[in-house]
Amino acid sequence: MRPHRLRSTLITALMLATATVSATTSATAHTSTAPASATAASSLGALTELFAERLLLADKVAAAKYGTESPIDDPARERQILDDVAARAAGLGLDPASVTAVFRDQIEANKLVQRGLYARWDAHPDERPTERPDLAKEVRPALDLITTRLLAALQETASVRADASCEPRLYAAATGSAYEHRLDVLHLRGLGRALPSVCSTD
Repeated sequence: MRPHRLRSTLITALMLATATVSATTSATAHTSTAPASATAASSLGALTELFAERLLLADKVAAAKYGTESPIDDPARERQILDDVAARAAGLGLDPASVTAVFRDQIEANKLVQRGLYARWDAHPDERPTERPDLAKEVRPALDLITTRLLAALQETASVRADASCEPRLYAAATGSAYEHRLDVLHLRGLGRALPSVCSTD
């Protein structure tokens, strides 16, 4: 793997996505002031940072499950997470269905990365993890903490996510998070999968 080339590829891909979405919403976004745009991008950046952190934990989830009978798909665990965030969203004054959609995307993004890692490790045994993290004691508590932080970030960004210019700003924020965390192509794909339900515009 060539880290510099991969980082260049992921940044280019996200920048192209930003330009594409921005072109379709430029008329509306043009009315926003520069300070407001900066604030919106910053607040959405808090979300994309958490998405990236959650994606990186997928590596530990995969390492914990790889070579065991624990499947990547865990419907019971997924339903538990979604039911929990729906209930907590209602308590925060958020739409449970919208919040559930965001978290469903996070779960699918996480599984996308896990499957990619499995394929990589199957093809390159020398890259397989040498340690197995404790899923119950180490990984899931970290994921639960991110869940709490994500719910707070969704509450704080409710007005920004409902704005017509949310999508270009979201992709711009994701570009920054991808660069900050030096995501490779697999995790970039995961980050892209994590984004679709964030903006709640009609």
